[in-house]
Amino acid sequence: MNPIAIQLNNIIDKGNPYIMGMLSKLGKNLFFPKGILSQSAEAKEKAYKINATIGIAKEQGRTMHFDSVVSSIKEIRPRESLTYAPSFGIPALRKIWQKSQFEKNPSLSGKSISMPVVTCGITHAISVFADVWVDPGDVIILPDMMWGNYNLILNVRKMARISKYPIFSEKGGYNLKAFEGKVRDEAKKHEKIIVLLNFPHNPTGYTLTEKEADSIVKTLIDVAEGGTNVIAVSDDAYFGLFYEEGILKESIFARLNGQHPRLLAIKLDGATKENFVWGLRVGFITYGCQTEDDPANIYDALERKTAGGIRGSISNASHLGQSIILKSMQHVKYPEEKIEKFEILKNRAMRVKEVLSDSRYKDAWDVYPFNSGYFMCIRLKRVDAEKLRLHLLEKYGVGLISMGESNLRIAFSCLEEDDIPELFDIILKGIEDLTLSPNGYIY
Repeated sequence: MNPIAIQLNNIIDKGNPYIMGMLSKLGKNLFFPKGILSQSAEAKEKAYKINATIGIAKEQGRTMHFDSVVSSIKEIRPRESLTYAPSFGIPALRKIWQKSQFEKNPSLSGKSISMPVVTCGITHAISVFADVWVDPGDVIILPDMMWGNYNLILNVRKMARISKYPIFSEKGGYNLKAFEGKVRDEAKKHEKIIVLLNFPHNPTGYTLTEKEADSIVKTLIDVAEGGTNVIAVSDDAYFGLFYEEGILKESIFARLNGQHPRLLAIKLDGATKENFVWGLRVGFITYGCQTEDDPANIYDALERKTAGGIRGSISNASHLGQSIILKSMQHVKYPEEKIEKFEILKNRAMRVKEVLSDSRYKDAWDVYPFNSGYFMCIRLKRVDAEKLRLHLLEKYGVGLISMGESNLRIAFSCLEEDDIPELFDIILKGIEDLTLSPNGYIY
């Protein structure tokens, strides 16, 4: 049991042991993690100079947005916003999102997919996926660097076992050897395995190369052919933000779809980050599989089960949020708005790469590979990440996210290009401060 959960249980038990006894098994295991959210809250309060913790995109000090999104808010009628939406989602939004899937993923050409079912953001999509597909004790394969909420949803809530492999090889690319070894090892022990793939990856900002993607697809097909049922889940939260040539610029879901009867591909994505509408909380679950029957039949059944999971939890996602996104996607300026914001974020990523190529930093940290998304990470060589985070916050007003003993996550999505060189110079200065300090702190 998580130490924070134990602490909360002790408080409840001390206050009223009868209430402690009333908690469900899940209730006893639940806790609010002290991770990215708590560090971001500290940074919001104290980071007066640069706050690189925020998992959104900002522009000129304001929240990045499409004009088509903001303008549509004034145009939406009460029946498009205040009434209940279907548990499946607004039909028109589901259709336009499905159409966009084929446009964005060339490997889907000639294949069939389900109609997307609308969720309340990708976090909810992961939770609904888990309700439908995950039993206690099921194994879920993930890299060692991962979004912390996976643990809360999959391990704590669903009591699945998370089995990890090192994400990067010593040469710097995706650790295909470790991935394949982990998948084959778990496949020998279980009739069903779940593999969760997240690209662009949170927290590292890495997307597979074309060759790496082909290798992962081959491994999962081989395991399915060997008699193991494989659920391949693509968390495509940051889809589309691909900044370099040679990397996979479509979802790996498209390449896994329809490859083997024992291989089920599931796509979790959303307007949340693709359309810069984080607070509207609109995500999607889409299925792809091989079937001997009319695919429409099995997809309809899977959609109904998924919508049943939504009906039995939140009833339906926000009608207003869905309507805003639908009108934005129908707007004539929508394609050019996406290109405009993409270029801003790409330029920031390239500026980070340019700054970090300076040899002045090589003795202070290593840079994890990154080529996409909102984030990048560095591995500190000389100081503890949490001590450095607190020092930078208190002395320099700079907010970052520490992950483990050595890693710092930087959200370049919320940084202006002009702030990037200064940020890394301040990080270096903070490391030098702590290196010189006998107790690890200087204030």
